[in-house]
Amino acid sequence: MSNTLKLETVPANQAPIDPGDILTAAEVAQRLKVKPSWIHEQTRQRARIRANGNPIPYHRVGKFLRFHWPEVSAWWLRQ
Repeated sequence: MSNTLKLETVPANQAPIDPGDILTAAEVAQRLKVKPSWIHEQTRQRARIRANGNPIPYHRVGKFLRFHWPEVSAWWLRQ
């Protein structure tokens, strides 16, 4: 019996996430040159209504918001 491991390729849409791409609201605000309060406002329920269902993409980690920079960049280009 062989104990060899099979290496599997990872689809491009499931590639490992670069930790440098995970940002806080303050870091996103700094990159976009806006106030952190504006970033938080864009994540609220009312922003979904005002932005025609296109609020800034974010992920909730417990009570904290985190942003994936490639998603934010794509959102910015759609604006």
